[in-house]
Amino acid sequence: MQLEQKYRALIDEAQRRKLPDVDGIQLCFQVLSLSAHIDRDCATLLAPHGLSEGRFVLLFLLDAAPDGLAPNVLAARAGVTRATVTGLLDGLEREQLVARHANAKDRRALCIRLTPKGKQLASTVIAQHGQWIASLFGHLSTTERQQLTSLLGKVAGRLASTAP
Repeated sequence: MQLEQKYRALIDEAQRRKLPDVDGIQLCFQVLSLSAHIDRDCATLLAPHGLSEGRFVLLFLLDAAPDGLAPNVLAARAGVTRATVTGLLDGLEREQLVARHANAKDRRALCIRLTPKGKQLASTVIAQHGQWIASLFGHLSTTERQQLTSLLGKVAGRLASTAP
């Protein structure tokens, strides 16, 4: 795997200083490099549609909710603040991908729904995104996927217990 230059430099320096567990440092940097590469590829995939990851997440969530969702529910499900959702929705609304509606039960509350244009874009991008993700892991056997899941979970569990 091709490590980012900054990580190669840090590994070289760790080796020069004879730090303990340089192999562990290298593994960490491999995961970080892979994550950065996936993030870049995802952004490249979404950009032609005028979408960021945040906007895509909202389209994905709204696509699964034909009756719409309240902004606070979208924020909670997306794991972002209400202010962030408001900004994302403003952009999606300007592009006529979502519409704000008064909630039928409480007219003071809002319900966000995809417009027909938003539904079409969501359908296209969700299919494209699904195929891309499948291509990343499609060559792994079921056993390899289970092993990777287990190993990543083991590292994540350790991370949680050693957080500063």
